[in-house]
Amino acid sequence: MEGGEGTSLLGERGLGRLAPFKTYRRRWFLLAAVCLLNCSNAMLWLTFAPVADKTAAYFHISLEMVNWLSIVYLLISIPFGLVATWVLDSVGLRCAVILSAWLNMTGSIIRMFSVLKFLSLGSQSYCYLFVGQCLCALAQPLIIFSPTKLAALWFPDHQRATANMIASMSNPLGILIANVLSPVLVPEGRHIPLMLVVYAVPAVTACALATLGIHEKVPPTPPSASATNSTSQPFLTGLKMLLRNKPYIILAVCFGGGIGMFTCFSALLEQILCEKGYSNEFAGLNGALFTVCGLLGAFLLGLYVDRTRKFIESTKICFCLSALASIVFAVTSRFRHQAVMLAITSSLFGFFGFAIYPIAMELAVECSYPVGEGTSTGLIFVASQVEGVILMILLQALTVRVSEDPYSTCALDQDGALDWTTPVLVLAGLCSAMACFYVIFFHTDYKRLHAETNSGDLVKAEDTASADVPEA
Repeated sequence: MEGGEGTSLLGERGLGRLAPFKTYRRRWFLLAAVCLLNCSNAMLWLTFAPVADKTAAYFHISLEMVNWLSIVYLLISIPFGLVATWVLDSVGLRCAVILSAWLNMTGSIIRMFSVLKFLSLGSQSYCYLFVGQCLCALAQPLIIFSPTKLAALWFPDHQRATANMIASMSNPLGILIANVLSPVLVPEGRHIPLMLVVYAVPAVTACALATLGIHEKVPPTPPSASATNSTSQPFLTGLKMLLRNKPYIILAVCFGGGIGMFTCFSALLEQILCEKGYSNEFAGLNGALFTVCGLLGAFLLGLYVDRTRKFIESTKICFCLSALASIVFAVTSRFRHQAVMLAITSSLFGFFGFAIYPIAMELAVECSYPVGEGTSTGLIFVASQVEGVILMILLQALTVRVSEDPYSTCALDQDGALDWTTPVLVLAGLCSAMACFYVIFFHTDYKRLHAETNSGDLVKAEDTASADVPEA
């Protein structure tokens, strides 16, 4: 039930004091605000990746400098990710969301300074662009970590996985929009200023919603037993518990690596395909299919897991299938005139790969409970950024420059194109290796669900005992 009048049959004796659990309609507004903020931040991250060649020509910079506009997100979020986990679990969800909204909006506005003609910035225009990206990158950890915290604090147990899925998948929705919108807005390099203005609008809107609409860091009454313990462990204590938790470490390494691979795939897709003669529009279409099918997969898997609680089985199956899809893509992308096959493999890669994301975040909380949600999901994200940076640098180092290729559609002037055969095969091999490692070695109990079940059994037993006592 809604509006603060719906109550659970369970009290809080097992995990706190006795009280009914309630849900509030405003949790949906909070979810919408976090979704818009998450989507906007992803759009700002991948603004330039689908039009990397045109961006390089407009700002008179190299393709590597364009890639750094994406890589900076990974680098900054590694140290700031630890700060973000502390902010979420110690200061609160409200502060984290509002702070991230202002950083995101400020960064998007500073990016526009780089294309204002009356400032006559010249060679300094890239500096403004880079500084804006850095501010948006500071906002990313706070935004990415929020969905699990929001689901735990405001949603009942039977809606947690779905709420987390909706909030988490707004990030790949932003990637989808960037992949489709950037090539449409920038048919030529001179349209880049328009693109920067358009991408600033969602950031400003999300900041207004977060600042004016979020007034509480926790609901007056928790929606579930585990919500009473959502910040029960001090940050450093929780961090030590996670580092001694073997299942959690395996999940962090494998799932973090998976996020890193998807980051590389999204950021480098246009460069991988243009060397074989595929247009920016087709690369954007593949990125869109990758994301749309991923959103569909995450939605279906979220509903399934909410009903069955089969977190481990679902993630293992999807991880293996996404590894198979990555192998097919790696091979197919090395041939020309394979548009249909590339579209199918990109769709399957997204469908199975993205579906893992919200479920793995919930699984991280389950295997690390009672550590705070911000800390347990945050450490995985930091691990993914570290692995993403290493992968991005490694894959670019493995490329081979190809001169005078008549089939290439890469707008790189006299420099020629980059051959990505070795990097994409390495990426597929790493994805397969991590999938095998995860399937073989990851096993854990669902600690949060068990705690709630035990709490419910205890309350029922006490209620039964109280009913059996005769009145005086």
